[in-house]
Amino acid sequence: MDGAHAFAHFPYTLDDLGCDYYGTSLHKWLLAPIGTGFLYVRRENIQSLWPLTPAPEKHTGDIRKFEEIGTHPAANHNAIAEALGFHEGIGIERKAARLRYLRDRWATRLQQSSRIRIHTNLDPAHSCAIGTVQITGIPAPKVVDRLWERWRIIATPIVHAEYEGVRVTPNVYTTLEEIDTFAAAMEEMVAKGAH
Repeated sequence: MDGAHAFAHFPYTLDDLGCDYYGTSLHKWLLAPIGTGFLYVRRENIQSLWPLTPAPEKHTGDIRKFEEIGTHPAANHNAIAEALGFHEGIGIERKAARLRYLRDRWATRLQQSSRIRIHTNLDPAHSCAIGTVQITGIPAPKVVDRLWERWRIIATPIVHAEYEGVRVTPNVYTTLEEIDTFAAAMEEMVAKGAH
């Protein structure tokens, strides 16, 4: 699992994952500043894991040994608290419902076209905000370029040997108008190409 795309995206706990280590950035779904993140290390693994920067001996078995990074801006740390407050104010269940609603709005509309392939299982047990969509016959990088050039829509091309498509990632602040603009842009490319 991509830890950066899971935390604050949908409801789960570290106990659900049963992991020994978990690291994530906080700018994606928590909306904290870029460069912020957290690291979880199962308690019995802390002592044997080396920190990137030497820590005091008293922290040998303490998770705080990984916080030894030198001087850093207090604003980033303080902004994490604000982001957490915003996240908790919305509530993870409501947030996930909003994210799935936005994803389903464009995906349900686009899957009506025979040239559109949705590569994401839309079942709420399998996905949340992120979806991957393909226009058959148009390379994903070309679709992404056209989305940006014509509509100023940011998306990510995903190209694998098994499949390709455009990764679409709305967030809670994405408007319905923006979702509908994306869907209309994809429909226009189905009809007219990505020139």
